[in-house]
Amino acid sequence: MGWSELTNGNLLTAAENAFDLFITTDKNLRYQQNLRERKLVILVLPLTDWKVVRLHVNEIVEAVAAARPGEYRELMW
Repeated sequence: MGWSELTNGNLLTAAENAFDLFITTDKNLRYQQNLRERKLVILVLPLTDWKVVRLHVNEIVEAVAAARPGEYRELMW
């Protein structure tokens, strides 16, 4: 999408304009950005290792289904 040059704040704005959900592994995002006015659901996964992430697909799907606009949620496993 050509977003590799965007910084966190601009990336979140671009994502918010195109999507309802933003999945990341950046646990510091909530400390680096003001998320109060965001409509975007932000879901933070604890790691990027696909071998582990794929074991938790059901938990991720449940978190996405239960999420409300503007919600910030961190998964832990």
